[in-house]
Amino acid sequence: MKFDVFIIGVGGQGIGMLSELLMRAIDYSGQRCVGVDTHGLAQRGGVVSSHIRIGEAFSPMVVPGEVDLVLALERHEAARGINFLKKGGTLVYYDTSWQPLPVRLGKEKEISNEEIERFSLENDVKVYRIRYKLPDVRMQNMALLANVVKNKLIPSLNFNHCLKAMEDLMTGDILKINQEFFLKTVNE
Repeated sequence: MKFDVFIIGVGGQGIGMLSELLMRAIDYSGQRCVGVDTHGLAQRGGVVSSHIRIGEAFSPMVVPGEVDLVLALERHEAARGINFLKKGGTLVYYDTSWQPLPVRLGKEKEISNEEIERFSLENDVKVYRIRYKLPDVRMQNMALLANVVKNKLIPSLNFNHCLKAMEDLMTGDILKINQEFFLKTVNE
């Protein structure tokens, strides 16, 4: 089995944490995975992406047009990420806008949810649009992770694998708050 995941967002949204959590959780599920992050101008609000390949893969980089699952932490990046999906793939995105520079400068218009839905329908992509009242804005990644588990979007991955991965990467109140939000969201 081969299953590819592409994570995309803007610097500061927790893409690196989400990627590491997913890879560790996948490992806990007994599956082989490889991955790589691309950071670019992350410190300046630039695009950040992570590639995760589950199963037999000889390179950690996913191939545009062949990805099974795209996780996007922002609408504009969701629109960009759709191009990575294969026909019949799945997009999970957090419904917020961290307006890229061309939008802020008035050179491009803001992407709407309707545009994402239309493009997804045209390309036979299943879409999960996520929006929660978060305990902390930096927890968008937990909202996406919870929805991946809740909707069984990655084969053989369950909430226990994710909780173990969180224990590897977080401590104290941060671990407690993230686990509570994650479990609440999975069980909604």
